[in-house]
Amino acid sequence: MVQGVGYRYFTVTAALKLGLTGWVRNLMNGDVELEAQGSRGDVAVLISQLRLGPKWSEVSHVAVDEIDPVPAETNFRVRGY
Repeated sequence: MVQGVGYRYFTVTAALKLGLTGWVRNLMNGDVELEAQGSRGDVAVLISQLRLGPKWSEVSHVAVDEIDPVPAETNFRVRGY
């Protein structure tokens, strides 16, 4: 559940620093969903950072599923619901 802690923008900043592509969005139930692609090591670093979150957040759970790459992705951005 995310409420006013800047988690999406934290995610975008971290992903861009790692050179990843994909997106992040808030879900209607308050959760955050994202897709990230890049090297396995860089994605692992992002996942570690997401488990910590921004300094003013409290992250209780991060679920990870592997999916096929999306060739058309060229950047990392915030998406709507």
